[in-house]
Formats: sequence, C-alpha cells, structure tokens
Amino acid sequence: MTDKAMIRVLNGERVDPPPVWIMRQAGRYLPEYRQLRTQAKDFMAFCYSPDLATEAVLQPLRRFDLDAAILFSDILVIPDALGHKVWFVEGEGPRLEPLLEQATWTFGSPEHVVAHLAPVYETVSRIRAAIPDTTTLIGFAGGPWTVATYMIQGEGGDKDRCRLAAYRRPDDVDALLAVLVEATAQHLAAQVAAGADCLQIFESWSEGLPEPLFERMIIKPTTALIKRVRALGVTVPVIGFPRGAGALIGRYAHETGVTALGVDTQTPAAFARAQAPEGMPLQGALDPQLLICGGDALEAGARRVIETFRGSPHIFNLGHGITPQTPPENLAALVKIIKRERTC
Repeated sequence: MTDKAMIRVLNGERVDPPPVWIMRQAGRYLPEYRQLRTQAKDFMAFCYSPDLATEAVLQPLRRFDLDAAILFSDILVIPDALGHKVWFVEGEGPRLEPLLEQATWTFGSPEHVVAHLAPVYETVSRIRAAIPDTTTLIGFAGGPWTVATYMIQGEGGDKDRCRLAAYRRPDDVDALLAVLVEATAQHLAAQVAAGADCLQIFESWSEGLPEPLFERMIIKPTTALIKRVRALGVTVPVIGFPRGAGALIGRYAHETGVTALGVDTQTPAAFARAQAPEGMPLQGALDPQLLICGGDALEAGARRVIETFRGSPHIFNLGHGITPQTPPENLAALVKIIKRERTC
C-alpha cells in the first residue's frame, strides 16, 4: 500500500481526514511568490526556469500541511511548443496570434513538444527529489478544447467565437484538436517519466456547450487523450476537471476514461456522486470566495464539503483556483480544519 494519502484515494480508498491540495496553491496570494516572480523577465520565462518553478512549488509546502505538490507551469506551454507564440499582458492574461485571423491553420509537429519542454520535465524531477515521499506530485495539462480556445481566438474571455468556428470551420477545429491530443499526451507522459505520481487535465472552458458540441469538443478529444496516454505506457491516475460541465458531467465521468472527477463550485456534491460511476474518486469543491472571507463562514463551508462527500473517496480542494486576494492565513486555517476532521 502506498503511503501517499492522495494516491490511496485515487485508487478508490476513503481516507479520513481527506487529503488536501489547492488549485493554484503556488501563486500570487503568497508574498514570497510575488517576490520570486520578479526574477524572471516574463511569465513564460518563469515557467521554463527549473530553479524558479521548483521554488514556486515548494513555497506553499513550507507554509501549509498539504498532501500534494503540483507542477508550476501553464497550460499554454503546449501551443508555445507547437510554434504559436504566447505572451502575457499584465492584468489581462495570455495572448496568442489568433487562428481565426488566418485563412490556413498550420501547426508544429507534436513530436517536437517534448524536446521544447525539456525544462518543464527538469522541474518535475527537481520537485520529486525535494518533496517527502508521502507527498503526491501532480503533473498537468490543459484539456484539448480549453487550449484550442486560446489558440483560436488568441485570448480568454467569451468563447462565442470559438463555438462559431466549430460550426463554420469544423475540419480546421477537428484537426487542431487532433494535434493537441497527441502533443498533450506526449507532454503528460514525459511528466510521469520525470516523476509525477498522477495527472490532472484542466478542461477549464467546458461551460456553455450544447450537448452535440460538448461531445465533439470535450468527450471525444478527452477520450482520445486518455487512450493515447495509456498507449504511451502511463498507468498513473488521471483526474479530469471539466469546469462548468453542469448536467453533462456524468457523460464526462463515464465516457472519457478519467480515474477521478474534479467537481467545480456550482455542482452539488450529491449530483456529482450520483452522476459519476460508483466509487469514482471525487475532488473539490469549496468556493474560493470562502477562502477570502475566512472565519466562521470558511469553517462552515469546509465542514459542509467534508460532510457532503463523506463515505466516498474524496480529495479536498476548491471548485476553482485560489485567488490572489486570499489571505495566506485563511488557507492555513482551512488546512487545520480539514486535518482535524475525522470520521466519528
């Protein structure tokens, strides 16, 4: 039996208290992270620096009794590795040259991704060497549709342009998704080879899709991605996080091949448990705003999450990433609440 609590849960065991990690736990809510960030010329350079990225991962582990570390990187290293320049505008987010403005869509070879992203895998190796054996190391990537949306429209924000492209340029969009499936599979497999214990797929833009598009943009590419990852010899658990999937979360859980299901803030725990295959590990789903609020509201919210997922394999997390406005002491308080919670 493994001594990593999170892996035990991902293997289907109920652990009390539940293991905990926090999406975006290395980030701007920590003053030491903000200082570290000044040492890189830009955000992509930060992601490609094993020294800086490893330090970013270790910072929250020094402060909080967390059960997992997650690689510090970005979902947009994949288009960058495919030859599509990525840059970040302060206060606004990522930018790419939008495919929508190009008559012909061209992509680099997925086979070049692993070589381009070698610094990322060096970071994984360094993290694995630096953290205790009991701490789970999570590798990750963006879901094919989420990454495709940034490439198609060149930025985040409203996804209407991407949905329209899926109807107007179906062959181009499907070809893009196929390239992203292969590139992402290679990227995830390389992270596992470097030391990742499990993987998470962030399908952050699952919301707003009618079921036929959800099947085509989310279900089919994710299923293909999981199959390809397994074909590459990867056996570790894979957590799928289809944020905003709503009523379609059950199809995602049953059809894609993910090991565990990330539950977002809007999805009731009872609904997620009913929709997922029996015994599937679930992760989530505290409202990040409660971490900003703190106090009695945070404690009540945390206990509500623990209680509603009690009896099934559960990893405590947020329903979305921690926000920069979060006081670090509130996260410390949350972890203490979770760690003293035990089955009666």
